[in-house]
Amino acid sequence: MRLKTKLVVAIVALVFLVVTALSLLYLNQLLQQRIDQSYSSADFVAHELLFATRTALETGLRNSTVNVDNPAELRAAVAKSLRNDVGLNALITSVINYSPDVLDLAIADRDGRGLVTAPDTALDKQLPVRPEYPTLHKQSFFQPLRVVFGKPQVYNVTLGLERDNQPFVTIRVGVRTTFLFNAYRPKLIDALTYVGIAILLSLIAAALVANLALQPLEQISSRLDALSHAEAEPAGELESGSSSDAVVQVSHKIERLGRRMRNVEEVFSALKENLDQILSNLQDGIMLFTRDSRAVLVSRSVERFLEVGRDQLLGAEVHDIFDRNTVLGRTVRQAFDAGMSIVQEEIVTEAGRRVELSLDFIHDDHPENSHASNQVADQGRSLGALLTLHDVESVSEIESELELSRRMAAIGRLTSGVGHEVKNPINAIVVHLELLRSKIGGEQSATRHLEVIQSEIHRLDRVVQTLVDFSRPVELQLQDQDMRSIVSSVLMLASAGLETYNVTMASELPGHPVMVKVDADLLKQALLNVVLNGAQAMPEGGELSVRLTEDGRMAILKVQDQGEGIPDDIRPRIFDLYFTTKRDGSGIGLAMTYRILQLHHGQLAVESKIGEGSTFTLCVPAANISDARMRGLLETNTSVVKGLRE
Repeated sequence: MRLKTKLVVAIVALVFLVVTALSLLYLNQLLQQRIDQSYSSADFVAHELLFATRTALETGLRNSTVNVDNPAELRAAVAKSLRNDVGLNALITSVINYSPDVLDLAIADRDGRGLVTAPDTALDKQLPVRPEYPTLHKQSFFQPLRVVFGKPQVYNVTLGLERDNQPFVTIRVGVRTTFLFNAYRPKLIDALTYVGIAILLSLIAAALVANLALQPLEQISSRLDALSHAEAEPAGELESGSSSDAVVQVSHKIERLGRRMRNVEEVFSALKENLDQILSNLQDGIMLFTRDSRAVLVSRSVERFLEVGRDQLLGAEVHDIFDRNTVLGRTVRQAFDAGMSIVQEEIVTEAGRRVELSLDFIHDDHPENSHASNQVADQGRSLGALLTLHDVESVSEIESELELSRRMAAIGRLTSGVGHEVKNPINAIVVHLELLRSKIGGEQSATRHLEVIQSEIHRLDRVVQTLVDFSRPVELQLQDQDMRSIVSSVLMLASAGLETYNVTMASELPGHPVMVKVDADLLKQALLNVVLNGAQAMPEGGELSVRLTEDGRMAILKVQDQGEGIPDDIRPRIFDLYFTTKRDGSGIGLAMTYRILQLHHGQLAVESKIGEGSTFTLCVPAANISDARMRGLLETNTSVVKGLRE
């Protein structure tokens, strides 16, 4: 069956169902209304007869000498009074002759025998038992239809008079269902006529709608042919989709185009993922703008320069991103407004940060349309602009970190060799020293010199053991940890030691988890070294501040003391092994901390001002860093893949 035929049949069926349902509802409402009218009319007649009967009995029995204790005599007197009352008989006659819904009337005694009937064929006879009209009036949706259109029936509307709280006389008004049907039939014919007209109109409308709906399909089919013309499908696939139905043809063509689009989408997704990975590893900020100056590509590093989330920058215009009140924003906006490129121009931000920026406008020098307007030709068909932000200071910091890493690696290789070469001679000296002690015996002066030699040898052994421990390789036990719990445990562990230095602690931790993937024991050791170093820098006491934040890529921990600060001439050497300015210091703590941060692909930096104190910043990659990126970091840091576990 063709789609057009199916569409016509579906529309006709839908219209038929709707019209039929509405018609049945309409017919039921009409029937209920007719039943209500008939019941009201019959009830009114019954009340009129009840009033006339009461009046006739009062008039007929007022002067009667009937014995009320004799039922037969009383019934005869009641029947005579009712049958001889002119008003009652006139009312009965008018109802029978002029009421369209009433079939018969009856006034019955307590035993159900007719005292007065119209027609009078049931006088003094037992009246038939009939259903009461209110039962029909209260029935559900389909029951009245079944009664009216089924076998003819007669329903009674009944009222009664009582004597001594006992039934005395009953008024019965009979209503035949045939009368209801005759009154209802014109409405039924009209409803059926409307249904037929609606179905006929639905056929015409369905045909028109089908033609209008399917008419554009041929145009769609021709356009799909034009789209797929560049890549011809195999002949077998085209023949398999051949059909006389235009909808089937269009469906097959759309399916083929859909397969092509899915293939292109897969390639695009792979390229986008690779591009995002490359951009996330770049230190320079890169922003790509469209011809209407909207950002469509933003690297993660841009957040460091603008202090705005990457998601807020995408889709925003240049004038919304850069503020004229800042040096960077003013420079970029002036270049965009003038349409002039910027070639590696260095600026200094309000915070004293040196930033080198480049702005290149991308033009299409070979427009496809030869009839392009002069304005477009003058603009060279601008496609957009590429903005690059380069942090000059970060390059210096990276070079310093690389130099320090090389020094640390060299120290590690040196200590490993020295520890191995020195350990064996020390062991031999200790053995021969014990032999010499046994040969000298109890000579006091020689024994004192031997004890000095033994003490110095033990001290030398501890130094060598420290070298061995510092260069011993162990594997990191990386697990997802909440940085807040690591900081809290270190602060609790160091609290007792801080009290001895008269140092108070002030910590500021975020209310949400800061997840990192680290070796918790090593990171606690590194943080404890920094905290104790800050406390020792305040011999007169003070406050040590610990603040934890995150920027989406790094968990950043700042430890700030109120000591004397670190002089500029020795600041580059504080992470060197065995370098210390303290009288009882070993020069190992900060070097070990730096090594631990390296193992976690983090950073350790220090800022210090003489007389104001120092701030150590520990940066650890967040736990959501991609596995591919972590593998790349591991490959670039193979020289420091091992570390020390306490």
